Amino acid sequence: MSRVIALTGGIASGKSAVERRFEALAVHAYDADVAARAVVEPGSPALAEVARLFGAEALDAEGRLDRAAMRQRVFDDPSARARLEGILHPRIREWLRAAVEADRGPYCILSIPLLAENHAQYAWVDRVLVVDAPEDVRVARLVKRDGIDEALARKMIAAQASREQRLAIADDVIVNDGDEAALDRQVGELHDRYVLLARKS
Repeated sequence: MSRVIALTGGIASGKSAVERRFEALAVHAYDADVAARAVVEPGSPALAEVARLFGAEALDAEGRLDRAAMRQRVFDDPSARARLEGILHPRIREWLRAAVEADRGPYCILSIPLLAENHAQYAWVDRVLVVDAPEDVRVARLVKRDGIDEALARKMIAAQASREQRLAIADDVIVNDGDEAALDRQVGELHDRYVLLARKS
Protein backbone atom coordinates (compact mmCIF):
# COMPACT_ATOMS: atom_id res chain seq x y z
CA MET A 1 0.00 0.00 0.00
CA SER A 2 1.19 3.53 -0.78
CA ARG A 3 1.77 6.13 1.89
CA VAL A 4 -1.51 7.99 2.34
CA ILE A 5 -1.70 11.79 2.50
CA ALA A 6 -5.12 12.98 3.64
CA LEU A 7 -6.02 16.26 1.94
CA THR A 8 -8.61 18.49 3.55
CA GLY A 9 -9.75 22.09 3.85
CA GLY A 10 -12.91 24.07 4.36
CA ILE A 11 -15.42 24.62 1.60
CA ALA A 12 -14.01 26.92 -1.13
CA SER A 13 -10.48 26.71 0.29
CA GLY A 14 -9.12 25.26 -2.97
CA LYS A 15 -8.87 21.53 -2.25
CA SER A 16 -9.86 20.60 -5.80
CA ALA A 17 -7.23 22.89 -7.30
CA VAL A 18 -4.57 21.28 -5.09
CA GLU A 19 -5.84 17.79 -5.89
CA ARG A 20 -5.59 18.51 -9.64
CA ARG A 21 -1.97 19.61 -9.24
CA PHE A 22 -1.02 16.39 -7.47
CA GLU A 23 -2.77 14.40 -10.22
CA ALA A 24 -0.76 16.34 -12.82
CA LEU A 25 2.34 14.94 -11.09
CA ALA A 26 0.99 11.39 -11.66
CA VAL A 27 -0.15 10.98 -8.07
CA HIS A 28 -3.44 9.15 -7.67
CA ALA A 29 -6.12 11.04 -5.73
CA TYR A 30 -9.11 9.31 -4.19
CA ASP A 31 -11.87 11.75 -3.41
CA ALA A 32 -14.54 11.36 -0.72
CA ASP A 33 -16.97 13.29 -2.94
CA VAL A 34 -16.49 10.69 -5.71
CA ALA A 35 -16.94 7.92 -3.13
CA ALA A 36 -20.09 9.63 -1.84
CA ARG A 37 -21.61 9.44 -5.33
CA ALA A 38 -20.46 5.87 -5.90
CA VAL A 39 -22.03 4.49 -2.72
CA VAL A 40 -25.50 5.90 -3.58
CA GLU A 41 -25.73 4.69 -7.18
CA PRO A 42 -29.23 3.45 -8.06
CA GLY A 43 -29.71 -0.05 -6.70
CA SER A 44 -27.20 0.43 -3.87
CA PRO A 45 -28.09 -0.48 -0.27
CA ALA A 46 -27.16 3.05 0.85
CA LEU A 47 -29.62 4.70 -1.54
CA ALA A 48 -32.40 2.33 -0.45
CA GLU A 49 -31.68 3.20 3.17
CA VAL A 50 -31.73 6.96 2.45
CA ALA A 51 -35.07 6.62 0.64
CA ARG A 52 -36.52 4.57 3.49
CA LEU A 53 -35.40 7.08 6.11
CA PHE A 54 -36.09 10.35 4.26
CA GLY A 55 -38.92 9.35 1.93
CA ALA A 56 -39.40 9.48 -1.83
CA GLU A 57 -38.55 13.21 -1.92
CA ALA A 58 -34.91 12.22 -1.29
CA LEU A 59 -34.83 10.89 -4.87
CA ASP A 60 -35.08 12.73 -8.17
CA ALA A 61 -37.27 11.76 -11.14
CA GLU A 62 -34.65 9.24 -12.32
CA GLY A 63 -34.45 7.49 -8.94
CA ARG A 64 -31.09 9.00 -8.05
CA LEU A 65 -30.27 10.86 -4.85
CA ASP A 66 -31.62 14.42 -5.13
CA ARG A 67 -28.48 16.14 -3.86
CA ALA A 68 -29.86 19.68 -3.96
CA ALA A 69 -32.96 18.75 -1.97
CA MET A 70 -30.99 16.74 0.58
CA ARG A 71 -28.38 19.49 0.95
CA GLN A 72 -31.08 22.00 1.79
CA ARG A 73 -32.74 19.58 4.19
CA VAL A 74 -29.62 18.70 6.17
CA PHE A 75 -28.40 22.30 6.42
CA ASP A 76 -31.71 23.19 8.05
CA ASP A 77 -31.83 20.14 10.35
CA PRO A 78 -28.70 18.95 12.18
CA SER A 79 -30.39 15.69 13.27
CA ALA A 80 -31.22 14.90 9.61
CA ARG A 81 -27.61 15.61 8.70
CA ALA A 82 -26.41 13.22 11.41
CA ARG A 83 -28.76 10.46 10.16
CA LEU A 84 -27.63 10.92 6.56
CA GLU A 85 -23.96 10.89 7.54
CA GLY A 86 -24.58 7.74 9.61
CA ILE A 87 -25.68 5.98 6.42
CA LEU A 88 -23.06 7.38 4.05
CA HIS A 89 -19.83 7.89 6.00
CA PRO A 90 -19.05 4.24 6.90
CA ARG A 91 -19.57 3.23 3.27
CA ILE A 92 -17.45 6.15 2.01
CA ARG A 93 -14.63 5.10 4.36
CA GLU A 94 -14.80 1.50 3.08
CA TRP A 95 -14.65 2.70 -0.54
CA LEU A 96 -11.66 4.96 0.16
CA ARG A 97 -9.77 2.35 2.17
CA ALA A 98 -10.16 -0.20 -0.62
CA ALA A 99 -8.93 2.34 -3.18
CA VAL A 100 -5.76 3.29 -1.29
CA GLU A 101 -4.96 -0.32 -0.41
CA ALA A 102 -4.89 -1.10 -4.14
CA ASP A 103 -2.65 1.89 -4.95
CA ARG A 104 0.95 1.10 -5.88
CA GLY A 105 2.50 4.57 -6.17
CA PRO A 106 5.00 5.92 -3.64
CA TYR A 107 2.12 7.84 -2.09
CA CYS A 108 -1.46 8.75 -2.86
CA ILE A 109 -3.85 11.54 -1.93
CA LEU A 110 -7.04 10.89 0.01
CA SER A 111 -9.27 13.96 -0.37
CA ILE A 112 -11.67 14.26 2.57
CA PRO A 113 -13.52 17.57 3.03
CA LEU A 114 -14.85 16.60 6.48
CA LEU A 115 -11.64 15.09 7.86
CA ALA A 116 -11.51 17.31 10.96
CA GLU A 117 -15.04 16.24 11.87
CA ASN A 118 -14.16 12.55 11.38
CA HIS A 119 -10.45 12.45 12.19
CA ALA A 120 -10.63 9.43 14.50
CA GLN A 121 -12.02 7.26 11.69
CA TYR A 122 -8.97 8.04 9.53
CA ALA A 123 -6.26 7.35 12.08
CA TRP A 124 -4.63 5.03 9.51
CA VAL A 125 -3.50 7.86 7.19
CA ASP A 126 0.20 8.80 7.26
CA ARG A 127 -0.05 12.60 7.06
CA VAL A 128 -2.67 15.34 6.94
CA LEU A 129 -2.37 18.19 4.42
CA VAL A 130 -4.68 21.17 5.05
CA VAL A 131 -5.49 23.73 2.35
CA ASP A 132 -6.11 26.95 4.23
CA ALA A 133 -7.68 30.26 3.22
CA PRO A 134 -9.17 33.12 5.27
CA GLU A 135 -12.94 33.04 5.73
CA ASP A 136 -13.57 36.24 3.78
CA VAL A 137 -11.70 34.81 0.79
CA ARG A 138 -13.75 31.60 0.98
CA VAL A 139 -17.03 33.54 1.28
CA ALA A 140 -16.17 35.55 -1.86
CA ARG A 141 -15.32 32.36 -3.77
CA LEU A 142 -18.56 30.66 -2.69
CA VAL A 143 -20.69 33.66 -3.69
CA LYS A 144 -19.02 33.74 -7.11
CA ARG A 145 -18.88 29.97 -7.66
CA ASP A 146 -22.37 28.98 -6.47
CA GLY A 147 -24.27 32.20 -7.19
CA ILE A 148 -25.46 32.43 -3.58
CA ASP A 149 -25.65 35.34 -1.15
CA GLU A 150 -23.09 36.03 1.56
CA ALA A 151 -25.40 34.89 4.39
CA LEU A 152 -25.79 31.41 2.91
CA ALA A 153 -22.06 31.21 2.17
CA ARG A 154 -21.27 31.96 5.82
CA LYS A 155 -23.88 29.43 6.96
CA MET A 156 -22.25 26.75 4.80
CA ILE A 157 -18.82 27.58 6.25
CA ALA A 158 -20.17 27.59 9.81
CA ALA A 159 -21.65 24.11 9.29
CA GLN A 160 -18.14 22.67 8.94
CA ALA A 161 -15.28 22.36 11.42
CA SER A 162 -13.52 25.62 12.19
CA ARG A 163 -10.31 26.70 10.54
CA GLU A 164 -8.56 26.23 13.91
CA GLN A 165 -9.82 22.64 14.20
CA ARG A 166 -8.45 21.80 10.76
CA LEU A 167 -5.08 23.42 11.40
CA ALA A 168 -4.81 21.50 14.69
CA ILE A 169 -4.66 18.16 12.83
CA ALA A 170 -2.34 19.35 10.03
CA ASP A 171 1.11 17.95 9.37
CA ASP A 172 1.43 20.23 6.33
CA VAL A 173 -0.41 23.40 5.27
CA ILE A 174 -0.90 24.99 1.85
CA VAL A 175 -1.98 28.63 2.03
CA ASN A 176 -4.34 29.41 -0.84
CA ASP A 177 -5.31 33.04 -0.37
CA GLY A 178 -4.35 34.38 -3.78
CA ASP A 179 -3.88 33.32 -7.37
CA GLU A 180 -4.10 29.59 -8.11
CA ALA A 181 -0.75 29.68 -9.89
CA ALA A 182 0.91 30.14 -6.48
CA LEU A 183 -0.20 26.59 -5.66
CA ASP A 184 2.20 25.06 -8.19
CA ARG A 185 5.30 25.81 -6.12
CA GLN A 186 3.73 24.66 -2.84
CA VAL A 187 2.44 21.41 -4.32
CA GLY A 188 5.77 20.76 -6.07
CA GLU A 189 7.71 21.15 -2.82
CA LEU A 190 5.34 18.85 -0.95
CA HIS A 191 5.49 16.26 -3.74
CA ASP A 192 9.27 16.11 -3.44
CA ARG A 193 8.99 15.76 0.34
CA TYR A 194 6.35 13.01 0.13
CA VAL A 195 8.34 10.98 -2.40
CA LEU A 196 11.39 11.24 -0.14
CA LEU A 197 9.38 10.15 2.91
CA ALA A 198 7.95 7.21 0.96
CA ARG A 199 11.45 6.07 -0.01
CA LYS A 200 12.55 6.18 3.63
CA SER A 201 9.61 4.16 4.92
